[in-house]
Amino acid sequence: MNSIFTVSDLNRDFKVTDKTIRVLNNINLEIEEGKVTLILGPSGAGKSTLLHIIGTLDSPTSGKVLYKGEDIHSLNDKKQAKWRNKNIGFIFQFHYLLNEFLAYENVMLPSLFMNKSFKESAKSARELLGELGLEERTEHKPNELSGGEQQRVAIARALINDPDVILADEPTGNLDSKNTQFVMDFFKKINNEKKKTFIIITHNEELLKYADRNVNMKDGFIVA
Repeated sequence: MNSIFTVSDLNRDFKVTDKTIRVLNNINLEIEEGKVTLILGPSGAGKSTLLHIIGTLDSPTSGKVLYKGEDIHSLNDKKQAKWRNKNIGFIFQFHYLLNEFLAYENVMLPSLFMNKSFKESAKSARELLGELGLEERTEHKPNELSGGEQQRVAIARALINDPDVILADEPTGNLDSKNTQFVMDFFKKINNEKKKTFIIITHNEELLKYADRNVNMKDGFIVA
């Protein structure tokens, strides 16, 4: 197995008033490069915390996360931000689009942070939106789009820098069955054609058919 992430002896504690709550318990996990891994479990299982630590949006209390052999939590904040923008595409249950910008402008923002030209970024953004069936909606603001369309814009934004890894936290949680199928079919297409690695958090067992591997979590432990 060619691992892209190796998670070793990972623990995460949170302080709540005078108590310490352990949210992740001794997590050991290998994520295979170029595969779709689904992480399932009930609310409160620790799935999102694990995903955030893998993506360096949060830090472990103890343990390590290696990306292609590099300890990413040993990097300083500036280097972590650069690593994230280059290698990781984030998709969340809520789209987090900026309402003052048009759809294509929302998509191109991460590309501008990579110092690509406005013209090149805009062209890539429009092409991605076209692939997602939104060629007629590129000049619309988020509040002029349906929920499913907003999520597709967020997906395009996650892909604009051509990241190796897509981390998706309940990406279909707010979508109906038709939009869910569209999104998951698109993920599988990207996975097949470009060998992108997907780590998808969900509680929807119907998505298992899209996975190469599934990991089950409960109460901060990996149980299967």
